[in-house]
Amino acid sequence: MSVAVLATNRPRLARQVRLQWDPVREQQVLLAPEGVLVLNQTGATILGLCDGERTVVEIVEELRGQYNRVAGDEVRDFLTRLVAKRLVELGDE
Repeated sequence: MSVAVLATNRPRLARQVRLQWDPVREQQVLLAPEGVLVLNQTGATILGLCDGERTVVEIVEELRGQYNRVAGDEVRDFLTRLVAKRLVELGDE
């Protein structure tokens, strides 16, 4: 069963997941009990904004201030994949 990430959801990292700088790889990684997910700069920026306070719409708007092209659908797809892996949790409106 796939969970749809809605514009009004307030995503946050799952309880035992951390966003951290990896000095060996020289990039941000997502640390979870099951392993490590190496992130590109955009992915790390998105997850850095997932604080459980901002809605997906607010995250997309903030990204548009930093990047030339940001598609809300792409951000929701990225978050949907991480929700499916239980790395991100969704809060309600």
